[in-house]
Amino acid sequence: LFGGSMFKRKIYSKLLSWKKESNGNTALLIEGARRIGKSTVVESFAKNEYQSYILIDFSTVSKSIKALFEDISDLDYLFLQLQLQYKVDLHERNSLIIFDEVQLCPLARQAIKSLVKDHRYDYIETGSLISIKKNIQNILIPSEERKLSMYPMDYEEFLWALGDHTTTALVRKLFDSRHPIGDKLHRKLMRDFRLYMLVGGMPQAVNEYLQTNNFRKVDTINRDILNLYEDDFKKIDSTGKLSLLFDAIPAQLNKNAARYQVSSVLANDRADSILELIAELKDSKTVLVSYHANDPNAGMSTNKDLCKFKLFLCDTGLFTTLMFKDKDFTENIIYEKLLNDTLNTNLGYLYENIVAQILTCNGNELFYYTFFNETSRHNYEIDFLLASRNKICPIEVKSSGYKTHKSLDEFCKKYLISILCIPKIWLRTLTFFVCQFIWFLFYKLDLYIADGKIKKNPRKQLLKTGCEGFLIKIFYCLIST
Repeated sequence: LFGGSMFKRKIYSKLLSWKKESNGNTALLIEGARRIGKSTVVESFAKNEYQSYILIDFSTVSKSIKALFEDISDLDYLFLQLQLQYKVDLHERNSLIIFDEVQLCPLARQAIKSLVKDHRYDYIETGSLISIKKNIQNILIPSEERKLSMYPMDYEEFLWALGDHTTTALVRKLFDSRHPIGDKLHRKLMRDFRLYMLVGGMPQAVNEYLQTNNFRKVDTINRDILNLYEDDFKKIDSTGKLSLLFDAIPAQLNKNAARYQVSSVLANDRADSILELIAELKDSKTVLVSYHANDPNAGMSTNKDLCKFKLFLCDTGLFTTLMFKDKDFTENIIYEKLLNDTLNTNLGYLYENIVAQILTCNGNELFYYTFFNETSRHNYEIDFLLASRNKICPIEVKSSGYKTHKSLDEFCKKYLISILCIPKIWLRTLTFFVCQFIWFLFYKLDLYIADGKIKKNPRKQLLKTGCEGFLIKIFYCLIST
């Protein structure tokens, strides 16, 4: 809740669906990284959709409240005490009880089984680090939970926060009518999208930008969040290895190596010796893990290599701040150059992070693939692989200036039978559309716009247009939404 109003979030509609479909037969568990707005949206939902609610914040609650969950044999007594303590009347089938930061009281989570069976009230649990080992090892995980992942604000939500409710409708209309958007508007849209990449989707950072229009203050907010994450990592792993692995993510991606090189960060460790730490990072929801697929087919989850992986951040705004963490603060001039696309450095790895973020938010596991080039004695690499309908979709991520895609070409020759479509991303001109309209990019079309004209490609024909032209490549059935 910022400035007296809550930012509009897409997850709200999913809460409405759960309430209608579940009818009290399941509790909802919302998982996500810290500071993404879980508590805010859930409390707003409770105020709007129920006659009354109780929010139990286990980060601040008294010991006497926690003690109530040590013995739940008498639920009448439990509900009576909650109403007395919180001075709220509960109404059967029209009240919601929220367990906020539920990871701090595992017994409350375990009690969900009995509470749902009682069926008097609805229950939503929120928290971060919920799935890490120490928070679940001594309890029975209730089967009555329905899990829902929440992520930082996406680009459309960011536009809503800025008061822009027309851009998405405009672009959809242009797609429907098959009209080009025009160079002037395209430049504006790309600049707006780069703004989102810099600020990110953390509600507190977005609010700071709206209030101050000062990148340095936004950077301070994001640094505070990163420090909060690292404090959490120290609680999980007192050796400090998690923090080192996390801090090195931008540097590792910038190397353009075929995997995260653990030994260059932790001198005495190899990937196979830190698998549990990587699992903890993934469970924290602060990090996205892309695994190497040993066999690029529709069953990539069954043949992924746990020892070959790449790491990305859950929010590209945080990633931008982490890139410059060696300074006390990221100077406004750096942000301005990034915003205007004039920073003299290769930012391909920044664009890779935003693609990883958007693919994950749309329910996809992340995989990549490398294969050996006999001629150059180096590896070809496909940045992302997605599975759909027993076929695969390779995605190559490029920043400005690249007009070749040898890895994608060779991959398509090698696995032509398995390929559903052949997408590629020229991110200087396409990032906005990939990240904002990810659902639309997978319509059953195969179009691009160049030189102000709509053209159509055969389904499996590579697009040979330079990245300076205005380009839209529609991926055929890449993701189901």
